[in-house]
Amino acid sequence: MKEQLVNQIVELEWKQFQNVKNEGGRADCQDNWETFEIMRKSQFLVWNREVLESYLRDLREAEENGWNLLTEKYARMMASTAPEQYREIEGRLPARSPKRIEQQEELIAMQVRWEETFAKRYPGVAGRGRRLHSYEDTSWDTSIETYARGELGTYSDRTVELLGNMYRDMDRNGENLSVKILENMVRFYGYSSLEQAEERHKICIW
Repeated sequence: MKEQLVNQIVELEWKQFQNVKNEGGRADCQDNWETFEIMRKSQFLVWNREVLESYLRDLREAEENGWNLLTEKYARMMASTAPEQYREIEGRLPARSPKRIEQQEELIAMQVRWEETFAKRYPGVAGRGRRLHSYEDTSWDTSIETYARGELGTYSDRTVELLGNMYRDMDRNGENLSVKILENMVRFYGYSSLEQAEERHKICIW
C-alpha cells in the first residue's frame, strides 16, 4: 500500500514537472522519466505513510487549484541561485509565516547535517551528486541545501509538521535520512549496497 502511495505521488509530480517552464526552453531532465522516477521514489520510500498521504493531498489540491508545486519549487530555489529574478516573482508565491520558515529551517539544518555525515562515509558516491551548501550555489548548479529549501517551501503546513515529526524521530533513533535515500537509489541502479556503489563510485546522482 505504501508503494502505491509513492507511485501516485511520483506520477503526479511527473505530470506537473512536464509543465515547468524554463527560460532556456525545455530541460533535458523533463524527458528523462527513468531518472526522475528513481530519484523521487528513493526519497518517498523513506517517508512514513502519514507524510506520504499528506503530500499526496498537497499535490492533488494544487492541481485542483491550477497551481504547479514543481514550478513553485524551482522558483523558490531562485532566491539563492538567481536572486534578482527571484525578487520579481516572489510576490506570486504563497507567503510563509515566520513560524513556518523556522520549522523549515530546522528540517533543512537536519538534512544538511545528515548529508555532511553521509559525505564523510561515502565520499565517492556523494561526490557524484550536488554540492551541499547554499553558499556553493551558482546560476547553473543548485546545492542540496537550496534544493531542500525550495522543496520544503512548497509543502503545506500540515505536511511540514508531519515531516518534522518524522525527522525528529529518525534523529532520536540515530537514523540518517540521506543514507536511507541513497540506499534506495543505489539499489535502483543495480548495486547491492552503498559500500559496493562507493567502491565503484560510478553512480550519477541528481
